[in-house]
Amino acid sequence: MLDSAVGRAADRIALVDGAVRMSYQSLSAAVQQTATVFATKGIRQGSRIGLLLANRADFVVALLAGARLGAICVPMNIRQKRPETAHMLADSGASLLVYEADLYGDIPDSAEVPAVQHRISISDDARIWNLAIDDEEFLPSGPVDEDDPVCILYTSGTTGRPKGAVLTHFGVVTSCIGAVDAMGLADGEVAVLTVPLSHVTGIVLNLMTVLHVAGTIVLQRTFKAKQFIDIARIEAMTYSSLVPAMLVLCLREPGHAMSDLRSWRVCAFGGAPMPASVVAELAMSNPGLSLCNIYGATETTSPSVIMPAAEATNRRGHVGVPLPYCDLFILDEHGHEIKPGERGEIWIAGPHVVSRYWNNESADAAEFSGGFWRSGDIGAMDDDGFVQLHDRSKDVINRGGYKIYSVEVENALMAHPGVIEVAVVGRPCPVLGERVHAFVVLGADADADALRQWCAERLSDYKVPDRVEVMAGSLPRNANGKVLKRDLRIMLSGRST
Repeated sequence: MLDSAVGRAADRIALVDGAVRMSYQSLSAAVQQTATVFATKGIRQGSRIGLLLANRADFVVALLAGARLGAICVPMNIRQKRPETAHMLADSGASLLVYEADLYGDIPDSAEVPAVQHRISISDDARIWNLAIDDEEFLPSGPVDEDDPVCILYTSGTTGRPKGAVLTHFGVVTSCIGAVDAMGLADGEVAVLTVPLSHVTGIVLNLMTVLHVAGTIVLQRTFKAKQFIDIARIEAMTYSSLVPAMLVLCLREPGHAMSDLRSWRVCAFGGAPMPASVVAELAMSNPGLSLCNIYGATETTSPSVIMPAAEATNRRGHVGVPLPYCDLFILDEHGHEIKPGERGEIWIAGPHVVSRYWNNESADAAEFSGGFWRSGDIGAMDDDGFVQLHDRSKDVINRGGYKIYSVEVENALMAHPGVIEVAVVGRPCPVLGERVHAFVVLGADADADALRQWCAERLSDYKVPDRVEVMAGSLPRNANGKVLKRDLRIMLSGRST
């Protein structure tokens, strides 16, 4: 994909990282230089390279350089802690680590990760493509097969220890082609990449998809709503792939109207439930914007289901239709397909689905069956093939025999103008089994009683939160930005009912 982009748009700006602006020709040269550096450090086909880098040009160059060699990159989030980094490096068997210089104190030492033989420190003053090469002779690896791994992405680890999903070259390219076709992306799109590059959304739906259309990737190191809007306006952003919380914060940013982003054509979102009220607000502020809900996971190389833009406002309770190459079924607890409209677990197969976890046969046996990946998500499909996502199976609340989908309650609360963030979990109860407990972050005056009344006017009585707890600051999230409901449940476990 990189060579193709260079061939048709050599002088087009490929990467923007602050003051650094690289054309596709310059990017290709930087990738080749970096691949040579890696080769002199013993990196060959199948070698693993740890990447502990922010959203900077060095990350993009290093990832593409590894792919050119047939090596396997292991992207890691800069917000993770030393034990997490040590686990991923040791589990993957990485022999080279490329890391942010500012993180030196959090890097595992040789005793913790003895397989890591080489380390490269990166900063704005020490770019990876400017490193001196000890040996000018470059010995490229053999040809890379389409089914070879391109990277190992460790799942976010909301439960248990992270597992390494093995993404292949073919799976990534398939996802890029599918995303471009489904969303109607054109050559030369301009995207502001602000989700972590260490996440599947950052790599596939942002970096690689824009690379596929020879577009311009504008990097934002850390998401800040005001800065994102300013960058998007200055760089004339046409495409974005964000998580719902980012869009909520942008809409709440005072004095920075989203309507100023006149070049913005396509907005993809996913990774968490999108409140219907936010979709409506976006449609009103940016009437020419195509809103594409996306459902996928690390194990599916991200997109499996995409909402056609023409249906976005008419089917707000759905996430879209499966992509042409995606086999998606709704099965009951016995593994039998159920009728349209009925709820069950979503199973997914196709060329974009990873075939295994790295060095984890027990997880393979638990989560893959007959070529399908068991998502653990509860959903339904209607007669027209549109998919609804109700909840994670572990997040369904059982209140006295009534099944309550936490997403439905969260959507109701997010529709309140004073709510910025919300997470709903089951609170242990000796009588009912569980009660509905809502954690909220407020951006305007509101109190628990008013929010409960708000829900009572919109939900069945048994779905109304028994308690609404206002949180200061923000909800607990992991390094990839997902709300840690596990931590919220732990908070509740020690309290009286």
